[in-house]
Amino acid sequence: MGLTNTQEATRTVRKLGGPDSPEIKVVVAPRPPDPPRFRSPGNVIRAFLSLLKGMWITIRYFLRPSTVVTQQYPENRETLKMFDRYRARLRLKYEENGDLMCGGCRSCERACPNASIMVQAAKGELSKKLELKHWVWRQDTCTFCAACVNACNFSALEFTGDFESAVYDRRLLVHNLNKTAGPPSNALKKAENADELREKAVKPVARYSGKVPMSGTALPGIPALEDSEKDEKEPQGEEPDAQ
Repeated sequence: MGLTNTQEATRTVRKLGGPDSPEIKVVVAPRPPDPPRFRSPGNVIRAFLSLLKGMWITIRYFLRPSTVVTQQYPENRETLKMFDRYRARLRLKYEENGDLMCGGCRSCERACPNASIMVQAAKGELSKKLELKHWVWRQDTCTFCAACVNACNFSALEFTGDFESAVYDRRLLVHNLNKTAGPPSNALKKAENADELREKAVKPVARYSGKVPMSGTALPGIPALEDSEKDEKEPQGEEPDAQ
């Protein structure tokens, strides 16, 4: 920014560092004067109208509390309902009779941009179809982009409004979404012995079973639980003397 005719630059001598550093000559430009704020009547009127607008919103919320959009959390935890398109926690969907909708095709895993999904599926011995074993979700690295939901061929994924996921150990955020493992619902519908197949092939799945850190499997950035416990129990030896 150039200087006007009424402004003059001052020259001074300064040191670059400590007392033994060399001296240099620098040019210090003067600070421009502050612009007038309340000199014209128009500025005063606009400032008053802006203040009145903010106060009117406050008065309107006071007179009509039903129009307040601010959520009084956690006091309203029992009645709090998030928006329909709110993305908080991923969930696998089940049929009304409890059959799993996921077919284990891994399309969601391929669509995930940062490898937050690990699907373990294999051909079933009884159904001879692809069956889901573990559907592991890394909530700690998920960006909630919903690419997996859009890529699912069975419409078996959805985001819920359950946003309370705070934990003290990030390994708890790596868990299975599927509560059961076995043939999908479309395979059971086509099977002649669906009830018998459901009883023999469908098995319950624990939240932290399979290849997750809580079960002893290390992941990028997250050590396994048994490894961390082992490091705490083993005494640290003395470092050898430097030669």
